[in-house]
Amino acid sequence: MTSSALPIAGAGRVQAAGMVQAAGMVQAAGMGQAAGMGQPLFIGSEIYRGSSYGMFHPLRVPRVSTVMDLARTMGWLPQANYRTSPRAKPAALTLWHSPAYVAAWQAAEVAGVVDDATCKRHHLGTLSNPVFPQMYRRPATGAGGVMLAAELLRDGGVVHVPGGGTHHGMPDRANGFCYLNDPVLAMLALRHLGLRRIAYVDIDAHHADGVEHAFAGDAEALLISVHEEGRWPFTGLLTDDGGGNCFNLPVPRGFNDTEMRAVLEQLILPRVQAFRPDAVILQCGADALEEDPLSRLCLSNNAHWAVAAALRPLAPRYMVLGGGGYNPWSVGRCWAGVWAVLTGADVPDRLPLEAEAVLRALHWGGGGRMAPAESLLTTLRDAPREGAVGGDLRDRLAVLARRSGP
Repeated sequence: MTSSALPIAGAGRVQAAGMVQAAGMVQAAGMGQAAGMGQPLFIGSEIYRGSSYGMFHPLRVPRVSTVMDLARTMGWLPQANYRTSPRAKPAALTLWHSPAYVAAWQAAEVAGVVDDATCKRHHLGTLSNPVFPQMYRRPATGAGGVMLAAELLRDGGVVHVPGGGTHHGMPDRANGFCYLNDPVLAMLALRHLGLRRIAYVDIDAHHADGVEHAFAGDAEALLISVHEEGRWPFTGLLTDDGGGNCFNLPVPRGFNDTEMRAVLEQLILPRVQAFRPDAVILQCGADALEEDPLSRLCLSNNAHWAVAAALRPLAPRYMVLGGGGYNPWSVGRCWAGVWAVLTGADVPDRLPLEAEAVLRALHWGGGGRMAPAESLLTTLRDAPREGAVGGDLRDRLAVLARRSGP
């Protein structure tokens, strides 16, 4: 599809030259030019500051708001580089999600409850995907952010959308904390602009099952997922090639920075370079960090920053999303550092007091977890977590290296 009209605003249609301002949409005129000139743009929203999945859910912790606050206190996020995320309207979400699901999801937010039939069919109102006051508006804001990012990248550039990365969502149901799949919507939005070849790289601790569901077998989409083996959703096996365009690398517990460097150099970079994409999307989930409570991997944020930096020159358009991450200190520090990498900012050895105050104000929101180490409050960069490259990982990389690509 090469039409300039994209239905991001839902019932109406949005022209590539500018977006309808109604219902929370923001003007895009001039934004595309800024991105194309090489100035990285950050898309955020205040909705992340005032919403939570509930006091017993891992996503009760602040994340995107922490990144915004850290970046601003460090002087890395001037207003010229910031865009407020629009909220996608229902018709925009039905680019991939079923109208029945979107309608049921909206109704659940309004009613504050779902019936048994809706829960069973659409997986709304579950422990993973609970009913909460912003259950539609918050994810729809993430979707609006990535679709705006696609518009901004029409002529090239770099955009960071830490509120994106909900890679588990399925067409007709919520799944794994994800009410929709904004990476899929981002890829479809780029396709709508005539950008066919898209490389999607996912370093979240959990397999990108929803993205693979959408694009498996698509020769113009390269999908690479590096995730912990034996962890939910228990998909993304080494032998799962998705019809030829999917490269799944399950990694063992204790996966370290040295091993991620091997993965970057032997799998991610060669495959993306050979694919010659029009655009690269990085899902930069922070749950693979050692401090995260929902994985058993041992990366430092240096590993994430290295991947973010290495992928940037491989395509004229680069979109960096968030994803998983359930330790409020480690995820905020990680994604703030990603933004520093994208903008070329220097990360100091010790944070200034204003930034330190942002981290000291964070809390788990309940759950009785341990207080953070002092380094998580006073620094942004982790100490490197190097180690041996395990034989199993070497063997798996060799298996993937022997495969032909899309």
